[in-house]
Amino acid sequence: MTGQTTGMLPVPESFPGHALLAGRVVVVTAAAGTGIGFATARRCAEEGAIVVLSDAHARRLEEAADRLGEETGGRPLAVPCDVTVEEEVQRLFDAARAEHGRVDVAVNNAGLGGTAELVDMSDEQWHAVIGVTLTGTMRCTRAALRIMYEQESGVVVNNASVLGWRAQAGQAHYAAAKAGVMALTRCAAAEAAPHGVRVNAVSPSLALHPFLNRVMAEDELERLRDQELSGRSAETREVANVVVFLSSDYSSYLSGEVVSVSSQHP
Repeated sequence: MTGQTTGMLPVPESFPGHALLAGRVVVVTAAAGTGIGFATARRCAEEGAIVVLSDAHARRLEEAADRLGEETGGRPLAVPCDVTVEEEVQRLFDAARAEHGRVDVAVNNAGLGGTAELVDMSDEQWHAVIGVTLTGTMRCTRAALRIMYEQESGVVVNNASVLGWRAQAGQAHYAAAKAGVMALTRCAAAEAAPHGVRVNAVSPSLALHPFLNRVMAEDELERLRDQELSGRSAETREVANVVVFLSSDYSSYLSGEVVSVSSQHP
């Protein structure tokens, strides 16, 4: 089915789930608001998952849990977590296991962006982005793997970015962090395979949502849209669909892979 047409590729309508994640416990970080995290949590719930939401912003997290409950018929466990604090990361995964007995999927979506030319970038700006986007992903991956190794099963899906491959002025800190997420994903997958655990990543190009407009100028967003063969940015649910695929048995042979979710020109 297709909906509104923008540019060359149509914007798809939403579609019903097919129980791809039925009964699986899925933890999603940075799941409040309107971005990829909430879209992923909703798609996982639509596919039958038992979702655990997390975000650093407690009020927004509770609002997201209420919203997801209204949309899917079951309010998820919501655990505030700042991924830059190891104790909070551990508390998140401990809470998920205590509530549901296991963790089958961890979607590590937390990231921090911003724009700054390298010559003007402060150490604080650099460390802030690396701390959330790369080190935070490492902490969440580590916590998830410790549980999944005991279970001898599980899937980790990290959120990378095409900037881990491609250059963009003003994004040295973010690009370096996302390239690090890609390398972390590959190395973690090599370690996790003997334990029956898969680790992959999605790499979106441009998934537009209101928060992005607050950290990037409209003319820059327009330029990035022009680079897409589709003539538009991705809907957040289109990225979420790939996360669902990587979380499900349909991707049973994939591990250590970074799947690009883009339609950018070569």
